[in-house]
Amino acid sequence: MKKHFLSALFICLSLALFAQSEKKDDLVKKDWNFGALPTVAFDTDLGFQYGALVNLYNYGNGSRFPKYNHSLYFEVSRFTKGSGINRFYYDSDQLIKGLRTSVDLSYLSDQAYDFYGYNGYNAVYQPDWTDSGSSAYKTRMFYKYDRNLFRFKVDLQGHLSGEHIKWVSGFNLQNFVIKDVNLDKLNKGKKGSDVLPAVQGLFQKYQDWGIISANEANGGFVPTVKGGIVFDSRDNRPNPMKGIWTEAVLEAAPKFLGAESSFAKISLIHREYFTLVPKKLSFVYRLSYQTTVAGHAPFYYQSQVITSVLTGALSEGLGGAKTMRGILRNRVIGDGFFYGNAEMRWKVVRFQWIKNNFYLGLNAFTDFGKVTKKIDIPKEIAATIPADYYIADKEKFHYSYGAGLRIVMNENFVIAVDYGMTPNVQDGTSGMYIGLNYLF
Repeated sequence: MKKHFLSALFICLSLALFAQSEKKDDLVKKDWNFGALPTVAFDTDLGFQYGALVNLYNYGNGSRFPKYNHSLYFEVSRFTKGSGINRFYYDSDQLIKGLRTSVDLSYLSDQAYDFYGYNGYNAVYQPDWTDSGSSAYKTRMFYKYDRNLFRFKVDLQGHLSGEHIKWVSGFNLQNFVIKDVNLDKLNKGKKGSDVLPAVQGLFQKYQDWGIISANEANGGFVPTVKGGIVFDSRDNRPNPMKGIWTEAVLEAAPKFLGAESSFAKISLIHREYFTLVPKKLSFVYRLSYQTTVAGHAPFYYQSQVITSVLTGALSEGLGGAKTMRGILRNRVIGDGFFYGNAEMRWKVVRFQWIKNNFYLGLNAFTDFGKVTKKIDIPKEIAATIPADYYIADKEKFHYSYGAGLRIVMNENFVIAVDYGMTPNVQDGTSGMYIGLNYLF
């Protein structure tokens, strides 16, 4: 995995040196422009991704370039570890005058969704239990369950005061279908040691212990509404060189909308961008805090990361490609949590190719986070859980570090590669992620 990353880095730097002689003033794009790719990507947690995506951008008469008038994103892809993405995403500040409108319609399937238990390090991770070469092996699916998610989401932003202070609102309809891992499906065509044994996984044990109730174990419908305030002074949305994004959002799932369990959560996110060398080098960071302030959030919603505007297909779980790179996906789940990221971003070289503007970039990062409010496990239940599954009062900061590269077209279409490592085996070892866009 490290070799693949270093090879990609070498290729990118070679292209950068070659492109130095091609540097010209940026072309101004007009009307419709698109990036289309066969989706051949990799995520340590999800496997290789295959499929196709198209991102269409409308720049109007070009007077606002690199800002776009409309963005339409389509993706149909599958991962070799059993996940699937079927998604349409639309973003525009021109559809309704004075408002930024974002719409997401997705169906996300995952036949091996990660579940490592509650409250960070309180939940003990046993890597030998999923290693078929270990004498302690149970099953590769021990920390998994089957999850399908339908999502329809609309986010709106409007100016509240001046250019930078905005209000945000939106609604979100999500339907979760949860099941045990389908061993018959996964074992089809397999023989010998490749066959997954019929062993209880952690998800099933949480049900047996009474931590996950029977009415939540099969999923449910979660309609939410939200509102909040945003301060946004960024100079460019996909990769700002300067500015601030700070948001405070309250999201609620009320009973009268059909929620099976009512609750409210608050999310606070601060992102800041500093120019160190104009058009070349920047330092950026993000700090985020989220907690439940009322009611009871069902277990399958506790991994959701709430934001004012959803941009990626996935917005869930501390650990993995979108929050803490190099740490196991969904490793850190609690009723409240804090996480952060810090990055140095270097735009190595700019050049023009096939009548479009490109730049190659490198970044170095560190990610960190922890549970700040634990999901309650009654003492009488906690006392019955074996110590190799759960240890009370062990939570502390999880952190990782790594580097990445970017290939960017017209400031908006970003191909991203990140490789992260974690020093604590309780969080895994490392992760490589090939996809789209900067982290924030």
